Amino acid sequence: MLGVLYAALGAFTFALNNVAMRRGVVTGSVLQGMALTVPIGGLSFLVMTIAFGELHQLVVFPMAALTWLAGQGVVHFVIGRYCNYKSNQLMGVNLTAPVVQLQVPFAMMLAVVMLHEKFTVLQAIGSALMLGGSFITQGITQGNVGKGKTKASAPLAAATPIPTVPSQEELAQEELAQEELAQQELAAPVPKPIFQPRTFSGYIFGLGAAMCYGSSPLMARQAFLHAPDISTAAGGCLAYTAATLFFLLILLKPGSWADIKSMKRENLPWFLSSAVLVAISQAFVYASLAVAPLMVVTPILQLSLVFRLFLSQLINRDHEVMNTAVVIGAFTAVTGSILVSLDTEKLTTSLDLPLSLADFLSYRLAGH
Repeated sequence: MLGVLYAALGAFTFALNNVAMRRGVVTGSVLQGMALTVPIGGLSFLVMTIAFGELHQLVVFPMAALTWLAGQGVVHFVIGRYCNYKSNQLMGVNLTAPVVQLQVPFAMMLAVVMLHEKFTVLQAIGSALMLGGSFITQGITQGNVGKGKTKASAPLAAATPIPTVPSQEELAQEELAQEELAQQELAAPVPKPIFQPRTFSGYIFGLGAAMCYGSSPLMARQAFLHAPDISTAAGGCLAYTAATLFFLLILLKPGSWADIKSMKRENLPWFLSSAVLVAISQAFVYASLAVAPLMVVTPILQLSLVFRLFLSQLINRDHEVMNTAVVIGAFTAVTGSILVSLDTEKLTTSLDLPLSLADFLSYRLAGH
């Protein structure tokens, strides 16, 4: 039960991290957000490594493991995070999340191709559902903004009446009416701008994030195969260190420091909270895996997509797209990600499915 709670808290804090970052990049830049989240994430993992008494392990990593961890840190925490933040900025969390969630079937594909792991019919169905969910969210109907019917002009009178000179009283009443009309126009609330998602470019960056996040676990697994006795906290600390050093190279680009220094004060709390929340979410994930099996933890973590829908409506209502297609697509993607992440044989056994159905779902399409 404790593992389920930790996994649920990990999914919730990860969703809150994405929503907070989305709010920051509405008026800020992706580079500004990363300038805080990458170093603070590394500092958080260093604190966890010290707290767990594993600081000495940072200097005993084999070179092969260190190389894999450095690559994983750059791919996940720099390139993948940039693509994720940029996609959030272009089309919002609600549309980005199902696309980024494609990291699950992408990771499965890499595991089958490179590690020859099994890929069953059930996982193929889950992958199809996830892909379908990401496309459903893009079926957004844009309102007919700005369309309006012009009123037909009144027909000309058959005979033009002779104009009369208005009296002083009529002139005074007309001026008073014009003043009242002007005051009403000033008092009327200014309509809020409608968020217009840039779906094509946002989809490209979302797919980039999915590919980076999907390949990241494979790289981390390769690292720990070369160093099986090393703790995950120490490994995360090294991965973040490599990511921070790589990010410092990006800052050598002309104009980068000027962009970061121009950060608005209103965006600073959102970026800082996002940096802290992403470290907290990763800590919850590690804690859940320490007390519960992967088969229980992984499906619960997929609920972060559902949490994002409600949190974005609560915090970023004016900066997100929310309609029936988004909700249906999100829940379809969640269902697919759960099917992909579950162990097919254990699932069919626990559900006591008929033998024919269990054999069909467990049939291996690839892998050994």
